Amino acid sequence: MNPEKISKIIKEIRLKSGMTQKEFADKYNVTYQAVSKWENAKNLPDVSILKEICQDFNLDINELLGNEINKKKSKGRYLAVIGFAIVIILLIAVFVIMSHNKDFEFKTLSTSCDNFTVSGTISYSDKKSAIYISNVTYCGGDDETEYDQIECTLYEKDGDIISKISSFKENRKKMKIEEFLKNVNFTIDNYKSVCKKYDNESLFLSIKATVAGKATNYDIPLALNDECN
Repeated sequence: MNPEKISKIIKEIRLKSGMTQKEFADKYNVTYQAVSKWENAKNLPDVSILKEICQDFNLDINELLGNEINKKKSKGRYLAVIGFAIVIILLIAVFVIMSHNKDFEFKTLSTSCDNFTVSGTISYSDKKSAIYISNVTYCGGDDETEYDQIECTLYEKDGDIISKISSFKENRKKMKIEEFLKNVNFTIDNYKSVCKKYDNESLFLSIKATVAGKATNYDIPLALNDECN
């Protein structure tokens, strides 16, 4: 916002309309001293009065406000274009990767756990695998507890060895487990383990929900719809 610009415009429209400062002041129910301060950039009209002035003299309020609104809109459009470009680049990258890995295959991940439903996929070749989990839903009843902290971790179990693959948590306090799970997602590209290593339920999710220092833990085994070739 540019006070000098606003004061100059107000003075110009008053003089062009042939009005004195008092007549201009009476029109907007203020004192002539207030109009004097507007025109000398010592004070500014309320936004409501600015809107009236713009309507009466056919002005764009963005012009009086120094085009701040337009700048914000332009910035928003710029960020949207950047975001769209990033998505396009990612899609092209996925296409290139897939085209160079013609033997890529996909298997569906699900769970036999009664309290949760999980959907995800494993894409794999003979050299690497990628894990995608995008939907975890709690179906164990109405849990109205507002937890202080919830963390969901993806693990791989190989015999007696358990390895952490990735974890997801939010820094938001006092949230229900259903609200937390809506945002849970895992995307692990170029994972070191090949699909042949995954025995049934060797992958599992672990959810730890804490309130008042007391933790509730859920282990959710993940099963492949078919064995990897």
